[in-house]
Amino acid sequence: MDKFNTGIYMDKLQYKIYHENKNHTPDDFPYNTYLCSIPLDFQSVNLHWHDEVEIIVIKKGIGIVSVDLTTHSVSAGDIIFVLPGQLHSISQKDNEIMEYENILFQTSLLYSADSDPRTVGYFQPYFSLEYELPWLFDDTCFFHEELSSCIDAIDDLCSKRPDYYELSVKGHLFHFFYLLFSSQGTPVTFNRDKSLDKVKQIVSYIESHYTEPITVQSTADYLGFSESHFMKFFKQHLHTTFTSYLNGYRLTIAARLLLTEDDSILSISERTGFNNLSYFNRLFKKEYQMSPRAYRNR
Repeated sequence: MDKFNTGIYMDKLQYKIYHENKNHTPDDFPYNTYLCSIPLDFQSVNLHWHDEVEIIVIKKGIGIVSVDLTTHSVSAGDIIFVLPGQLHSISQKDNEIMEYENILFQTSLLYSADSDPRTVGYFQPYFSLEYELPWLFDDTCFFHEELSSCIDAIDDLCSKRPDYYELSVKGHLFHFFYLLFSSQGTPVTFNRDKSLDKVKQIVSYIESHYTEPITVQSTADYLGFSESHFMKFFKQHLHTTFTSYLNGYRLTIAARLLLTEDDSILSISERTGFNNLSYFNRLFKKEYQMSPRAYRNR
């Protein structure tokens, strides 16, 4: 993954899955853009959320994006808009390669509590998830070309960085949101699925305890669910079993450690919650079509 334009370089291990509580952007200009490829940089970007606004622009190929557990296939030219706090993930479709531009910025880039009341009144209801906003904009959207032009102009500014370029970046962002907000007509109250909060609890629990021998029962107890209700809830909302999801999370962390650290394969398997090296090797090869050693040396 290459640094692109401005902001902090984020390596594979830094791009954590699930609830990201670190800063993506520099304090003096909280706007960050970088290029990624699935599966070359990541096998997938698992379910997570953060406090920044995120815009994903598909550059080449096709893939799968999920926002608040609603999933769509995406292709070159599509623009995905993710509000602060929304659960989202990115994954490979079949054996396709997808390249995308990832843009992250803090809401303070556009407004704060001290901004004029009109600006706060425009942004706050959407960014606090009070009002509903579509998240996928493809070439059937009548203002898609204008949205793309805003992003292209910002990319060009960040690449060249002329004096005072930040002012123009903000200007293009304001126009981007003018297009989004003005296209909605009368705002619609966002009736967000309350089960999403439970899903956040689950992914936070896995993130905090994946190195431990956690089970369906221990996770169900944490949520206050019976084991049977938890398994049904998990399958209904995440479309897989708890064990498969947990193993996938552990394998993603292990794959990144194999590329970024010199620890032995045994040590990495143990650090990521696997207490049996043969089992780890078998699962890893099934997921990545190669052994951990071959993956590290590729």
